[in-house]
Amino acid sequence: MSATYVHHRIDAAPRRWQAVAARLSGDGARRIAEAGGQLYGAWRSQIGRPRDEVQAISVWPHGITAAAAERVLVADKADIRSATSETMVPTLRPTDTVPPTRQGNYAFRWFAVPEPHWPEFLDLCAAAWPGFEGAYDSQVVGHWQATGDRTGTAPDEVTGAGLHGGVRSLLLTRRPNLAMWERSKLPEGEAEAAVRDKLSRRYDLCDWTVVSTATLLTAIDRADTARWT
Repeated sequence: MSATYVHHRIDAAPRRWQAVAARLSGDGARRIAEAGGQLYGAWRSQIGRPRDEVQAISVWPHGITAAAAERVLVADKADIRSATSETMVPTLRPTDTVPPTRQGNYAFRWFAVPEPHWPEFLDLCAAAWPGFEGAYDSQVVGHWQATGDRTGTAPDEVTGAGLHGGVRSLLLTRRPNLAMWERSKLPEGEAEAAVRDKLSRRYDLCDWTVVSTATLLTAIDRADTARWT
């Protein structure tokens, strides 16, 4: 796949995340489409990130820089305090640009993996994902390698940029709810234990990893109206 994905993190003014999210999902998505890209998804914070932060991913079939993608998405800067963006390329998934549409518990997990461990890391992902998805009614939406092309130069504690060497990557998974998040950490039976062993080995290969959860603002089945943060 030759498409470039861009991870965006938008910090809205206090209590203005809903207004900002509506503009990103509406006018922002329209501008991206007019520029030849697609808004892959937008998410609101659930656990681990500030209430007024919105995350988004855009996808560009013919490539783009992080700065150019950010300019298109956040051309209207009303109620936006800051934005940071970074380009990414898919590893094992996604294999197409069809966006996620089901509401649920989305985990954004960033990794920093020493380069010598990267091939084994990917092998463990490929081996573990089918069992993970089958056991927990969950989906691996995508796993992208960060390219280092980003807006801003300051160290970023969210993505590890400027702080951690090796290969940085973002894993995005969907579970139906937080109960299944907990369930997926407590294997039952040999098959689930084997999946957990592979995932545990994958974590052991990392120099650093961090996770936060969010819900999908661009879901088409139902809106998330809970007050998480």
